[in-house]
Parts: sequence; structure tokens; C-alpha cells
Amino acid sequence: MKIDEIENIELKFLDLDDYQELKTAMISAYTNMPGSYWKEKHIKSLIEKFPEGQVVIKINGQLAGVALSIVVDYDAFDDTHTYEQITGKYSFDTHDDEGDVLYGIEVFIKPSFRGLRLGRRLYDYRKELCEKLNLKSIVFGGRMPNYHAYASELSPKEYIDKVRRKEIQDPVLNFQISNDFHPAKVMKGYLDGDKASQDFAILMEWDNIYYQKPSKKAATKKTVIRLGLIQWQMRPYKDLDELLEQAEYFIDAVSGYRSDFALFPEFFNAPLMAVNNHMSTPDAIRELAKHTQAIAQKFSEFSISYNINIITGSMPEVIDGRLYNVGYLCRRDGSMERYEKLHVTPDEAKVWGMQGGNQLKAFDTDCGKIGVLVCYDSEFPELSRLLADEGMDILFVPFLTDTQNGYSRVRHCAQARAIENECYVAIAGSVGNLPNVQNMDIQFAQSMVFTPCDFSFPTNGVKAEATPNTEMILIADVDISLLRELNQFGAVRNLRDRRIDLFELKKK
Repeated sequence: MKIDEIENIELKFLDLDDYQELKTAMISAYTNMPGSYWKEKHIKSLIEKFPEGQVVIKINGQLAGVALSIVVDYDAFDDTHTYEQITGKYSFDTHDDEGDVLYGIEVFIKPSFRGLRLGRRLYDYRKELCEKLNLKSIVFGGRMPNYHAYASELSPKEYIDKVRRKEIQDPVLNFQISNDFHPAKVMKGYLDGDKASQDFAILMEWDNIYYQKPSKKAATKKTVIRLGLIQWQMRPYKDLDELLEQAEYFIDAVSGYRSDFALFPEFFNAPLMAVNNHMSTPDAIRELAKHTQAIAQKFSEFSISYNINIITGSMPEVIDGRLYNVGYLCRRDGSMERYEKLHVTPDEAKVWGMQGGNQLKAFDTDCGKIGVLVCYDSEFPELSRLLADEGMDILFVPFLTDTQNGYSRVRHCAQARAIENECYVAIAGSVGNLPNVQNMDIQFAQSMVFTPCDFSFPTNGVKAEATPNTEMILIADVDISLLRELNQFGAVRNLRDRRIDLFELKKK
């Protein structure tokens, strides 16, 4: 049929009144498989068990294509199942309303209607249904109707590889791959009588990026996360209580906007070193380290009372006589985890005698997985890529920079991390000056939230930015579901397109 002959295209649920037309269409579609059409009792059973899964496309009132499917508990089968097994010997008793996978039983377009991209409409409907029902994936056994012409020279795997490289044209497999389905396994003896495919089939899968595993806990997994960044003013404090009072003020402020996270800068507690100016610089910062556990404990209490996850920036800490730069993730459920600055700057090593840490990990939170890299660590792309491999969605970078060029290194590297790892990156720093604290004279900062650069995100990759060198808070919402879409359908897909056949990155 030509496009100019089309008056109406309709996607509708299959009705038993459509059966005779469906039977005729199947006979014309499967000329190489005589007798391969569903009996009326089979269609009746499908409609009764799962009406939403059975749809047809009609053009000018004529049946042009059909898609049939069921929902199965996929763990009840293995990847070597047959068509007969998955359909319960064609009874469809394997359909399970509580299942987790939408299984494709049939999809075809009548020969006279091919070339109109009608198959894409059927596949798109299945994807929408899969998302609507919160199912993990769509699975089906795909035929290889052209394989018989190559079976004497190519294995099924070699045939699939050549189809993917466009060296061989297979209209069925090409179409499925172009619609985001990926081959998962070659199956022998899947569909009885499929001589054109030499009795082989390909297990094809499409993963639902919006799937959420049902939870028995009284909680929902958030997709839109609110970040609260604290651009901290360095000022003198007479004691620890006064510093904590100022910190609580900011936590209260970002919590009042219902933020899910509060991010403090690196060494935000440095003003407390002023009382130790009579000491050498290495001794003064070790005195500062004596406050770290008390601050972390107080921040944990704040996280509970203000119902917010707090990234404490960083603070000096002495362990076994060695000085480290560390921080704490204080979750609002009361749990705490520690992170370390792995790369210390030449100045930190020379002036303070600071050591680099050894721990790198992504942290689970009630808002997804996060990572924390302290200042200089953000300039080493391997670290954030390792965190991305662990499933990180948001990277937090507390920093402290004294000059604009130092800030620019952190800012531009942080934005690169957002692009290359398909994640959000939030950076927060301190502003102002501490003339009475050695090695902490002046600060420059502009706190920001970065995104990947694609159609669903800001064109410049900047979600929000603070006023430079001004004490303030910055509130920004980030949508985790957009990262899932980017990973699957982005204009470029940095994580998926990595040439892991040429290189690998792993922790020691």
C-alpha cells in the first residue's frame, strides 16, 4: 500500500471479531511455514488472560499488523527455553499477572503493508506497556529467516555479528536491533519447524530503564532529587559551638526548601585553627583534627533532626599518627560512612605533611548511589569512572581553592566528569579570607551543579550556579530518570560506547 492511499491508521486492542482477518494475515505472512497460524481458541484465551497485551494495527479498516504478548515470571524459566515451554504448550497458562517480564509471543506485518514502519508502532506500544506495568524487560525469541542461506559457512554467532556490522541484511534482526533490542543468547530448537532459521532463534531483550523492584518497605524511590549547596563564608569563630551554630543555620535553610542533600566545602572548619597560630602549621592542623569526630557526630544528629543527607565537606583527621583529609556522609536514617581525599596537593603534602587516603567507593542513599571526590581528586578522571561503574548518579565535590585559576581547574574537570560519566556533579567551596590562619589566607569559589550535555539537559551543561565569592546557598533539582534515558537513547552514550575490548579500568 502507498502512503497516499492511507486514510486512517488505528492501533487498537485485538477483538475476537478480528480472528478471521488475523488468520488470513498470518497465513500470508508465514508462507514458508504452512499451518503456522493461531487457532481461534488460542486468541480467545490470550484476550481473556491479558487483553492489554494483544493489539492490532488497522489501516483503512483492514488489519495490517498484530502484536501478541504475555507476562511471565522469568525466573521460572531458563535462557534455553522453547517457544512451547514459554507458552505452556500454547495454553498461555504461563501468563502471570505478578510476573516481571513482558514476553513477546507474536509480531508481524501483513506483506501488503510492509515498508510503512508499522512494526515500530507495535514495538513502541510494547515498550510503553512494559513501563506502565513496571516490568523489568521485554523478551522474545527472534527468528533468523535468512540464516539458512549462510548456515553452511557461518555459525549463528558469526551471522549475528555480520548483521550487526551491516555486512549481511536480515530484515527481522536488523529491525529488532534498530528498535533497541539486543541479542542475549542463541537458542537451538526454539521454534519447531522453523527451517528458514535452521531451528535457531535469538533471545532478544529490551531493558526497562524505569523499572523499580517492588519493595516491602514503606518508602518510595525518588527520581527528582533536590540538592542544597552551601557556599560557606570563612570568618573567625570563637569556638566549636559557634561554628556548629553557623553550620546548623545553613542546614536549617536548605532543609527548609526540602532538600535531600546538603553539601559543605572542603576544610570549612579551618577558622578554628586561628587559636593555634602560635604553633607551627603542621601542629596547628593536627590540633584542628581533634574536632573532627565531634563535628561528624553533630552533623549526624543534624541529618536526623532536619531529615536531610549531609556531605560534611572535609576535615583533617589523624589515624595512627598520619594526617588525612576526610569527610563523612551522614544519612538521615542515622547511619554514617567515611570518605577520604586520595590525592593530596603538593602544598598539602609539603606544608602540612598530609597523606593520601586509600578508600574509594560509591555510597547507597535513599536517593540513589552517590560518590564524593574531594577537590583535587576531581581532576583524576579514573576515580569518577570507577564510581560510575558502581552505579553512581550524583558526584559531590567539596573544594577549597585560593585563586581563580585553581578554581577553574576544579570547575572544568568537574563538568567533564558529568559529561563523560553521564551523571550530575555538584561542587561547593568557601569564600572570603582568614588573615589570621596560616596557609588559609584567601578563598575563591563559585558553587555549581553540572549535567551531561544532551537534549534533556541545559545546553551548556550547567543546571545552577551561585554568585561568585558570595556567601549563599544554591538549590537545584536533578532528575535521575533523565540519566537512564541518556544512557539508552542519548545522542552520544559515553558509558555504553567505551571500547572495553581495547582497555579496562579496575581497582587494585
